[in-house]
Amino acid sequence: MIDRARLAELFERERRNFAERNPRSAAAYENASHLFGRVPMTWMNKKAGGFPLYIHGARGNRVTDIDGHEYIDFALGDTGAMAGHSAAPVVDAVGHRIFEQGGITTMLPTEDAEWVGAELTRRFGMDVWSFSLTATDANRWAIRLARALTGRPKILFHSYCYHGSVDESLIVVGPDGEGMSRPGNVGAPVKVTKTSRVAEFNDLEGLENQLRHGDVAAMLIEPALTNIGIVLPDPGYHEAVRELTRRHGTLLLIDETHTFSAGPGGATKAWGLEPDIVVIGKAIGGGIPSGAYGLSGELAESILARDDLDLVDMGGVGGTLAGSPLSVAAMRATLEKVLTDSAFEVMIETATVFTHGVQRVIDEYRLPWSINQLGARAEYRFATPYPRNGTDAAASADGELEDFLHLYLANRGILLTPFHNMALMCPQTTIADVETHHDVFEQAVRELLGR
Repeated sequence: MIDRARLAELFERERRNFAERNPRSAAAYENASHLFGRVPMTWMNKKAGGFPLYIHGARGNRVTDIDGHEYIDFALGDTGAMAGHSAAPVVDAVGHRIFEQGGITTMLPTEDAEWVGAELTRRFGMDVWSFSLTATDANRWAIRLARALTGRPKILFHSYCYHGSVDESLIVVGPDGEGMSRPGNVGAPVKVTKTSRVAEFNDLEGLENQLRHGDVAAMLIEPALTNIGIVLPDPGYHEAVRELTRRHGTLLLIDETHTFSAGPGGATKAWGLEPDIVVIGKAIGGGIPSGAYGLSGELAESILARDDLDLVDMGGVGGTLAGSPLSVAAMRATLEKVLTDSAFEVMIETATVFTHGVQRVIDEYRLPWSINQLGARAEYRFATPYPRNGTDAAASADGELEDFLHLYLANRGILLTPFHNMALMCPQTTIADVETHHDVFEQAVRELLGR
């Protein structure tokens, strides 16, 4: 339905407007000669406008840039700021730790850590917890424990999953139906098929074929794919995954870092899942680097009883700054006072309004698009029906159209997650903010269709 010549013309207009609106950001990017790729982290180069916006400040669901523009932020640090930017209880807890108590990092425990562990147990059901600074590290350490427990070498993933920069996870289903390195994988230490197996999301036959090899220590999954659109499970899929993994002696690791949006206990609690290990990161620290993995008591006892494993010094399951007083204080404040059960109710209600509004536009203009919701987050995809697996979701991507919509929205004060069309609600997001998005989104659609 999209006239590509018209799309290109509109996109160039939006790029010109972006450059005119943001001269200070453009200059800052041009002058950043001592940064790899001109940015602090290379993924900041996902920039539809030709250069990234430079932040001046952020509070709640609002971001201001150095050119003085304010944005309604639906990106929220790609989930890292799901509690809202600089939530007051988190700022207070961090300030108390730094200025009054002292001790940002000490390699000594605090009493807050037990509170956080108990709260994570209430939410996700795992008996004991260990902390990290990122979900990527939590995944890496959980994978090591799974290999030690089972004596098996390989980890099984869904194609086009997202588990941070875990080496083993960068595997997709190739044209022949077997695993291959994900396109763009940088400097893989070994061929990924030596460490990993892969199956399509919602493909139970393909999953069982991989488990039959008998070499899979653990299956590491997102309950719904979240970084290639929101790909939701078919009815009964997770029950079958749990039955198959148990039958084949494979541990089930669930990464809730993005699916935490499903509710206060993530999809694990919302959908009644039964993992052996749960990983979570980003949002639980309210913006302060934080992550955690939780184990069943039985698995923890099995690991701790092993005298051949170094769990204290150089065994590969810890980092110097992990579980620091600062990080743990931020986690406690976030879980106790910000991302509460009642906050999730409001966030999910707001996301439902977002979803219905986007669906109305899709229906009214008869667009071949679709939208899925996962609790407090929603994402539209340029396909209908919504893809059921990662490979089909990847094939539905339209970089030109995505860049245009992101830029059009940004020029009118709205930010989506730059990697895809994800909108996340935080406790401060209002229905009025959502309606503002819908007005601008519909305006963009009308211009695209020449109406």
